[in-house]
Amino acid sequence: MKSRKRFVCQQCGFESIKWLGRCPECGSWNSFVEEFYSESQKPAIYEYRKPRLLSEVDYSEEERVRTGLAELDRVLGGGIVPGSLVLLGGDPGIGKSTLMLQMGGKLSEKGEVVFYVTGEESEKQVKLRAERLGIFGGKLYIAAENNLDLVEKHIRELLPQVVILDSIQTVYIPELESPPGSISQVREATLRLMRISKEIGTAVFIVGHVTKEGSLAGPRTLEHMVDCVLYFEGERYQSYRVVRAVKNRFGSTNEIGIFEMQESGLMEIESPSKFLLSGRQGNTPGSAVVCTMEGTRPLLVEVQALTCPTGFNLPRRQTSGVDYNRAALLIAVIEKKLGFNLTNEDVYINVAGGIKISEPAVDLAVVTAIVSSFKNKPVREAVIIGEVGLGGEVRSVSYIEKRVNEAAKLGFKEAVVPYDNLKDLKNKVDIEVTGVKELKDAIEAALD
Repeated sequence: MKSRKRFVCQQCGFESIKWLGRCPECGSWNSFVEEFYSESQKPAIYEYRKPRLLSEVDYSEEERVRTGLAELDRVLGGGIVPGSLVLLGGDPGIGKSTLMLQMGGKLSEKGEVVFYVTGEESEKQVKLRAERLGIFGGKLYIAAENNLDLVEKHIRELLPQVVILDSIQTVYIPELESPPGSISQVREATLRLMRISKEIGTAVFIVGHVTKEGSLAGPRTLEHMVDCVLYFEGERYQSYRVVRAVKNRFGSTNEIGIFEMQESGLMEIESPSKFLLSGRQGNTPGSAVVCTMEGTRPLLVEVQALTCPTGFNLPRRQTSGVDYNRAALLIAVIEKKLGFNLTNEDVYINVAGGIKISEPAVDLAVVTAIVSSFKNKPVREAVIIGEVGLGGEVRSVSYIEKRVNEAAKLGFKEAVVPYDNLKDLKNKVDIEVTGVKELKDAIEAALD
């Protein structure tokens, strides 16, 4: 068997017969790695199936399989779809294996057959984690295996409802001469798992590593092949974790699930807004509360701002949790429309709890927090909601009724919202709502 070598880009999978410093396909530098392949290697032969008319295909509305973790079910779109291929990525040590093992334990307790394949740990190490998480029995099978041929054999023998592979970068196909984790191995292994899941109707969960930039390691086509891509996020020194879908063929990509990491594993947070506002001190200048929407879920978060005289010719603008360019735009609006001189002030903006907000409904809260800190006046115990335009106008936002009701549930008595949204509050709400048109009116209504 004669072997040849080739160079493969680890970012996009582009192949070259010689090493290149810069990939001509994706433009990344120093991404080519030498791989060996066999000329006599035969392509996989699949069973021939005659094409059928769409009207002849038998179909029944299969019920989704509930994982036992309501927060994860929410992100998946209501549960696991049989025959789906799901990719879970996240930083090292964030809790990916813990989440998958807890899901497997919940499913096995309900009588579902679950097959957990670990390529990074031994069976004893997984057993130790399972005991810590309170997982003792059920139909949960485990195997410490890296050879995908053997993994496929186990799957066809057990015929489980759910397969968990931790992780895709550790398994290999013996026919390929490239090492585990390479572009070729990851691509071919994912293709084979996809074929298995569609053939026997088993849902397959793949755990994937991430690069230092935060994207999933492996070829970009990996995300296109799977049915659902989940990211498990969270600050290393914070107890909460967020599951977010960036691709989902069977549900929305706007939903998030929130967990809290404890000694006994990941615990679902019943009231995320209450959890995110815990530790907040009232009557503090520079603090404003906003209700943001993550999918269909309203979340109350605290926006903090701090202004202080700068010691440099160029004042600092630093943000955490909100877009830097958006913050710079809002600071310019404050200077132009409200007349506050911030050219000699350093401005620091932070969303408490490490939550990242991208929707424009947080604009008014950011502006209010900055002005509150600059004037050293606290914000009223109210929820501040609204988008701010370049002309200083306060523009309407979506889901205003859900946002206001969430604020009322948490005990807030007042809400400052765009004037155009007042007509959308069709039902009676247990909270005093103030509608504002201009930024100046909003600041007067919000500051104590």
